[in-house]
Amino acid sequence: MPKIVDHDERRREVLSAARRVIVRDGLDAATTRAIAKEAGYSNGVLAHYFADKDEILLSALRQSHQRIRERLTRKVEGVTGLAALRELLLDNLPLDAERTQETRLEVSFWSRSLASEHLAEVQRAEAAELRDAVRHLLGEARAAGELAAEENLDDLAEYLLALVDGLSLHLLLYPGRLTRVDLERHLLTALDRLR
Repeated sequence: MPKIVDHDERRREVLSAARRVIVRDGLDAATTRAIAKEAGYSNGVLAHYFADKDEILLSALRQSHQRIRERLTRKVEGVTGLAALRELLLDNLPLDAERTQETRLEVSFWSRSLASEHLAEVQRAEAAELRDAVRHLLGEARAAGELAAEENLDDLAEYLLALVDGLSLHLLLYPGRLTRVDLERHLLTALDRLR
């Protein structure tokens, strides 16, 4: 009797393996051979599910973004304005092992995006979605009287996202200078100043 293969599950396993290799060894080390070995499959299995290495890497990034979106949706359910914004921004900081891995994965793609217009387009679209969410929550906060009326919400959204990116990168690059507690404190201080 032939073995029944769950193709979706196998694809998820390959993408999980790709994420582990990227986070542990870096994007350049994420060859199809390394990913196949990590997943416990042959290169031929990967070729059955993905056209090439770039498709695997891009799919791993998209899968990570989808997991983050699902987690955020649960966290902000029933919450609006600054309270929801606080949850969204804190969730985008590497404050635990899971989010540190997500941040490492994301940052690994930044330099590659500078050299690949296709990857840059994906990054821009994903970043625009996050920016839109931040901008929307700032609008809710203003409507609820939680923000100063004179603040430019587009500028504020850019500032908050740049703060999250900068704090995240600093924690990864300079772990002796900043702690997770410092990151949370800096972000909450910035949010408190909006009131």
